[in-house]
Amino acid sequence: VHGAHWDRLAMLLLYFCHGELLHQVQMAKLYQDDKQFVDMPLSIAPEQVLQIFTELARDHNHSIPREQLQVFVQELFQAKGQELQPWTPADWKDSPQFLQKISDAKLRVWAGQLHQLWKKLGKKMKPEVLSHPERFSLIYSEHPFIVPRGRFVEFYYWDSYWVMEGLLLSEMAETVKGMLQNFLDLVKTYGHVPNGGRVYYLQRSQPPLLTLMMDCYLTPTNDTTFLQENIEMLALELDFWTKNTTVSVSLEGKNYLLNRYYVPYGGPRPESYNKDAELADTLPEGDRDPLWGELKAGAKSGWDFSSHWLIGGPNPNSLSGIRTSKLVPLDLNAFLCQAEELMSKFYSRLGNDSQATKYRTLRAQRLAALNAVLWDEETGNKKKNQEFYPSNLAPLWAGCFSDPGVPDKALKYLEDSQILTYQYGIPTSLLKTGQQWDFPNAWAPLQDLVIRGKEAPLPRAQEVAFQLAQNWIRTNFDVYSQKSAMYEKYDISNGGQPGGGGEYEVQESFGWTNGVVLMLLDRYGDRLTSGAQLAFLEPHCLAATLLPSLLYSLLSR
Repeated sequence: VHGAHWDRLAMLLLYFCHGELLHQVQMAKLYQDDKQFVDMPLSIAPEQVLQIFTELARDHNHSIPREQLQVFVQELFQAKGQELQPWTPADWKDSPQFLQKISDAKLRVWAGQLHQLWKKLGKKMKPEVLSHPERFSLIYSEHPFIVPRGRFVEFYYWDSYWVMEGLLLSEMAETVKGMLQNFLDLVKTYGHVPNGGRVYYLQRSQPPLLTLMMDCYLTPTNDTTFLQENIEMLALELDFWTKNTTVSVSLEGKNYLLNRYYVPYGGPRPESYNKDAELADTLPEGDRDPLWGELKAGAKSGWDFSSHWLIGGPNPNSLSGIRTSKLVPLDLNAFLCQAEELMSKFYSRLGNDSQATKYRTLRAQRLAALNAVLWDEETGNKKKNQEFYPSNLAPLWAGCFSDPGVPDKALKYLEDSQILTYQYGIPTSLLKTGQQWDFPNAWAPLQDLVIRGKEAPLPRAQEVAFQLAQNWIRTNFDVYSQKSAMYEKYDISNGGQPGGGGEYEVQESFGWTNGVVLMLLDRYGDRLTSGAQLAFLEPHCLAATLLPSLLYSLLSR
């Protein structure tokens, strides 16, 4: 963080990210959702709020009664959401062309309704966020944006990629450009894109899809000038991941560099403070800061939370056993491999051959490391997690593989895992832990990872991709028909319903769910139907070996 931003940030951290004020309010459980308090703007300058709190704490021997805390918050804080106002994108139009590609009349009407939702999800910041930034946890962004909605009234990093894909189908390139510029401005100011648009998210990022966002914007616009102006910010963000998350893995006498999700900061997550604090109370004091760092790393992965990361402790379903940073995830490294390939392409487009060569070399090195460390031609390697996760197919989605037999192997992997027998969507895992990124939940971005990953030039694989798309479309359509809402996740265990589990209630009108549905309707709209019968995919035997496992454990090294 540079210049004047540091003074503001230092003051905000005292309130929004750590300290006695945050601890006492959140542990008093004034609100059902911890996120509500840290999203509430200050009514007066933060130094005045802290002074009043200090006096109140001293008067009560640093144990302020709950009723007094309620009065304190009511008098000095505003209701959440005050800093944003509704915004209708100027480039929204009534009837984008992709709607005409949808043959089923009911699906076409539904797609039009989802296109209308962009107006409901549009937000812009009020002028006071710029004039008095020290009073808000919201990070000021110049351009309006699309939010997930529900409890998430700010923008989020990896969510926004699928939102942008949907917006571009809605022919809203200017909205996408503005959102992309917001992210690039964050990299310029802070050196990375935070998890979301709040100061308490600055401690962590999310899956690095900024370069891919630029690529999806350039495809319809060919805006080379915008790329030229911002290529250094794309490089800076990748440098952030290289400097902060790279680990060396030794295998058969050779060292390979790969990346993990890691957050070096202790303390509970401000937006889930009392949950993290109470969980840490079950551990010895010396284990608490490491636990909080692992929870933040899990949130950084986007999978908050999942059996993905629960590899420690006696209870395999307990978050106290989370060890996110001890694992090298396949999906993160596939995303970075894809970004390195895109950066090489971008620099070639701009005529910078030396930088293009640099990123081609980085991609080749990462691909070699992936093949050596994470590829598994046989089962039974105890150092690898053999559980099913859709992200196991991330290399196909990212185009980061060298073996031409990978699509066949991926199909057999899905068949052997019996994933193709699920009629309402691809489950996030096959383990039922109560975490929201596990069975029976299914999430829109993970459907995209598998479906687009299966669009190989093989008739069987293409048909599987279509049938998976058909299943997901019908689940979303049926729930929308019943509830007039889209959801962030779906329970696919019993006919397809809004999902559950995790730390909060399932949220409506989710931006990335809309985006993925529009993508599938655009790609398969001439074949998709709204009928009641769901596709059932018979397992099809292929003579091929298994796709790699998801994770390689550093704990075993």
